[in-house]
Amino acid sequence: MNWDGLDLSILGPACLAGLVVLSTHVPLGTRVLARGIIFIDLAIAQVAALGVILAQYFGMDEHGFGVQVAAAVAALLGAALLSYTDKRWPEFQEPLIGTLFVLAATGGILLLANNPHGGEHLKDLLVGQILWVTPDQLWTAAIASAALLAVIAWRRGRLGGLSFYAVFALAITVSVQLIGVYLVFTSLIVPALATAGMQGRSRLVAAYAIGVAGYVCGLIVSAVLDLPSGAMIVWTLAACGLLAQVVPAVRRSHPAHATDAGVDPTHRK
Repeated sequence: MNWDGLDLSILGPACLAGLVVLSTHVPLGTRVLARGIIFIDLAIAQVAALGVILAQYFGMDEHGFGVQVAAAVAALLGAALLSYTDKRWPEFQEPLIGTLFVLAATGGILLLANNPHGGEHLKDLLVGQILWVTPDQLWTAAIASAALLAVIAWRRGRLGGLSFYAVFALAITVSVQLIGVYLVFTSLIVPALATAGMQGRSRLVAAYAIGVAGYVCGLIVSAVLDLPSGAMIVWTLAACGLLAQVVPAVRRSHPAHATDAGVDPTHRK
């Protein structure tokens, strides 16, 4: 075990990056779950990653402003397309989301095919490099996330249609370059899924607690065992979501446990 890996100068900024991501992903994750479009986050994250790859393919600096714009434009275009298909063919929305994900993923592979560092770039976009976030990245992400949270709070329950897809796309754009595609998906879905059945503020508090615990535990375990942080956080988030089910308030409200007990969760008072 590598106890020297518990370096606050490295783990501190990484933890802050996780908190910034969770700030928008927890409330958006509950809406994704309610709308039944679970894999939209994977699709939009992959489209944003494709925008990054395209920008780098045309010679833009990987840490420059142009890459950020390319990722945002790509994510917004993907969101606009899914907003259109949601209205035009709502019954086929899930397979269309899956198709968009596959096209974006394979498009990135094709663009990186002749790049000698293509495999490394693809890994960074999928798993992320949360340990190496810079202060500039954190400040930019924090300001953008605060603005998006303000929009979510302003719209409250009226965030739907194109506005939902646009806010979602911008939130994904902010996070995908910080933590990678896999961790974006996990941050959105696991806290929301673990607290399904809870309502209002109590659900948000529980979901944020699960998310924070998952990031902190993942960073500590990855540092001590010298394992990839992004992949480890995915596992610790899932573990924290499972452990949350032993909390009576979470367990009683979760539809899965209500079904096991022979109670119809749709008729819960």
